[in-house]
Amino acid sequence: MLVTEAERTALEYDAMAVQYAAENAESAHNAYYERPATLALLGDVHGLRVLDAGCGAGALTVALAAQGAVVTGFDISPAMLELARQAVGERAELLVADLAAPLSFAADGSFDVVVASLVMHYVRDWEPVLREFRRVLGPDGAVVFSTHHPAMDWQLHSPADYFAISHVTEIWEMGSGGYEVSFWRRPLTAMCEAIAAAGFVIERLTEPWPLPELADRDPAAYHKIRTQPRFLFFRLRPIG
Repeated sequence: MLVTEAERTALEYDAMAVQYAAENAESAHNAYYERPATLALLGDVHGLRVLDAGCGAGALTVALAAQGAVVTGFDISPAMLELARQAVGERAELLVADLAAPLSFAADGSFDVVVASLVMHYVRDWEPVLREFRRVLGPDGAVVFSTHHPAMDWQLHSPADYFAISHVTEIWEMGSGGYEVSFWRRPLTAMCEAIAAAGFVIERLTEPWPLPELADRDPAAYHKIRTQPRFLFFRLRPIG
């Protein structure tokens, strides 16, 4: 039986939910690099209505709620979302939903900020996703998201053609097992074209460094992240 991309992603993350959540909470790439950079790009969220798209096990959701945001999170993986519920409790509303489908639970203009942490690369076509983000944002809203750096994915997965948009499958080693994970890699041009077509301009594009304390905790990881592109971070604002 054929499965959709969303169903495949749900199955992949359901299979490794506990292991991934533990890794995400403490790892160099998540705890000392991606999450701090995303929070810095968001700025002050106190009192803001924030949509956490692809919230996973809720590490970012917890941080947003702790800063006083009114958070709604969703994810395609029921197992990941259950871990998020355990972590967040009653401090956020959490839903099972598909990033690539219309966000039927959200009214027009119902959020001040949309944040998507390391989730956009699981979607083949960015434009419909970004158009939904545009729809649910208020007029002064913003979108902040992180994704795989195109230079990293190019070298690892598409060295013969940087400009190819291609489907990639990796095996992630966590705990005592290996877990299959599939995603899309694309060039920076394709990212920017989808952003513009969806009605956004790029307010900031960053390639941040990891937190300085990672240099003492894991010098090798600090040096690698510090000298090689890993993730790319965007802050968008709607046009008009």
